[in-house]
Amino acid sequence: MRAAALGAFALILVVRPGRRRVEIPGTLSYNVLLITLDTTRADHLGCYGYASAKTPNLDRLAREGIRFTRVCCPAPLTLPSHASIMTGLYPVTHGVRNNGHDLPSGIRTLAGILKAQGYSTAAFVSSFSVDSRFGLDRGFDVYDDTFRAESPFKTQNAERRAEETFARFSRWLENNGKSRFFGWVHYFDPHLPYDPPSPYKEEFEGNPYDGEIAYMDRYVGAVLDRLKELGVLERTIIVIAGDHGEGLGDKVELGHGIFLYEETLKVPLIVHSPSIFPRAQVIENEVRLIDVAPTILETVGLKGETAGMTGQSLIPWLRGKSGKDLDSLVETFYPRENFGWSELVGLVSGRWKYIQSPRPELYDLRDDPGEREDLIASSAGKAAELRKTLEQELLVSGAGGSSASGRTGVKPEDQERLRSLGYVNFAPAGRGASLPDPKDKIPLLKLIQQAQAYELEENYAEAENVYLRVLEDIPDSPAGYVNLALAQARQKKFDRAIETLNKGVARIPDSEIVLVRLGHTHLVTGRSREAFETMNKVLSLNPRNVDALTVCAGILDTEGRKNEARAYYDRALAVEPESRYLRMSYAGNLASGGRLREAIEVYKKLIDDYPEEQAFYQYIGIAHSYLGEYGRAIYFLERALAIGPTPTGYFNLAVAHEKSGNVREAVKYFKLYLDNSLGESESNIRKARAELERLEKGS
Repeated sequence: MRAAALGAFALILVVRPGRRRVEIPGTLSYNVLLITLDTTRADHLGCYGYASAKTPNLDRLAREGIRFTRVCCPAPLTLPSHASIMTGLYPVTHGVRNNGHDLPSGIRTLAGILKAQGYSTAAFVSSFSVDSRFGLDRGFDVYDDTFRAESPFKTQNAERRAEETFARFSRWLENNGKSRFFGWVHYFDPHLPYDPPSPYKEEFEGNPYDGEIAYMDRYVGAVLDRLKELGVLERTIIVIAGDHGEGLGDKVELGHGIFLYEETLKVPLIVHSPSIFPRAQVIENEVRLIDVAPTILETVGLKGETAGMTGQSLIPWLRGKSGKDLDSLVETFYPRENFGWSELVGLVSGRWKYIQSPRPELYDLRDDPGEREDLIASSAGKAAELRKTLEQELLVSGAGGSSASGRTGVKPEDQERLRSLGYVNFAPAGRGASLPDPKDKIPLLKLIQQAQAYELEENYAEAENVYLRVLEDIPDSPAGYVNLALAQARQKKFDRAIETLNKGVARIPDSEIVLVRLGHTHLVTGRSREAFETMNKVLSLNPRNVDALTVCAGILDTEGRKNEARAYYDRALAVEPESRYLRMSYAGNLASGGRLREAIEVYKKLIDDYPEEQAFYQYIGIAHSYLGEYGRAIYFLERALAIGPTPTGYFNLAVAHEKSGNVREAVKYFKLYLDNSLGESESNIRKARAELERLEKGS
């Protein structure tokens, strides 16, 4: 790199005695914006050479910034990979091995570090996979995961489109963009099922995955435009990263999570800040997503905060002072936890990839980038060398270290240490042989994918038939029972679904997901006692399970056990404080239990978040009316009608005016109620007529 180019971000480290901060002059005042692209293969973007792509905004960022051509994710799963981006650690260190796991307390995050340095921190995410309940909200002032807030439950496939996520980020930026910020925008659109909106649906009719990416790219561009409008683009470091790729059937797997092939491991990584990095570059060395956090921290002058991270700052690569590939640990526990197959763990080292499994694999990625020829037999020496390196790296990372340098061999006791970290196939011969290799389950994987395709077509009868065959093969798979029961329930075969789930509980009594599904199925079939008992079993396994807490609270509320219900609501809201449904239910519980002033305060906070929601004004008005505060009641009831006139609104306002002594206004609103009473109950209509007649006679 030329000296002139270096001048804009000269990495002269200034260390001040007694302070932890190590600064790159001027850069600590820069904003940082991280945009993560879920399920996005690098080789499906235009800037990575894909001719069919329509990704002009990502391509422009790559053209003007720094594009890394070989970037490896640590796991082909959303939550583990994002946890690694945010912590600079491998899954074996931070402990998030699969979707649905919790990030342990005590693990430092990028957001927490930047918040401590005075940054405003905000995240806007698009899927349940990275919901706040799993711990990625740590360090964020705002963590917006309020999609489907009106629903009692966030299903595991709950998501929102890029348009809505961008809109929420844009509103936040308008009020916070002038202060120094760290923002995270997460787009989920290219995830199965692929269903891009128009015009991308029509333009990419034969390849909806690419259509989803094109649609997502549009809202990458919208972010750039918004930053420019607010005058902060030039002082914002933008980092674009995919979290994992997608199989697309290249090697049987349509989605991701089962195997460790390049299709699901190779992701885009782009850094854009022309004022700090003025020379556009393409860096072809192998790097990792665990390097994102330390790179951001050194870029803004906080290199000292990278201590303890496994990832390395990529600043030396950006300065042209390093040209080496970085070894990457990769793993997936999805096959083990979801299907009872073996976990896979691997090492990408330069041109080589080694995958440890019941039947290990070895590939030469330079000569065989498509991984068509397994060299495990013909290159046994190289495989043994890579296995030893893999073992050493896992042991050090599992102990919280950041380097395996200096280790010369794996001791016998290390095999058991690896086993304790969850890697059963590093155990001595015979100890871990009970879990099948996912490669040997490809016919079954095809069956599972066929069942999923039937579900997308809403052909639940055929999906049920296939899931029955799947369950025969993997009777210890929690997902098998849940998928079969869902297919049965969608055909209204609720008794069959309950029978299926009870079999699952008998086989796997501590399976949280099977018990949750059983509790839900009991609930929708009117078996509230069974639902309550089942959900309390869930809570004995996981006291923070929001579905179980919500169901138990609702059942107790319906039974009139208000105080007991409120205890469950409190616990649920501690995990999911943004849930509109839970907050509404909690306020209703307070109001029906006579705690009207507390209910009013909850409704006021709901109005702050949903100022156009007519019902909240209505509820506050009714509460004030019960308290005899008719002036306040009328104020809120009138605001409710201004947002959306309803028969109920007219009726309640009429009653409030009547109780306040304003007969003329009461008559007016009773008449409006009767003029708009289509669909109202005959009982209410009779009451309104009688009251109107009484008032008119007395006036």
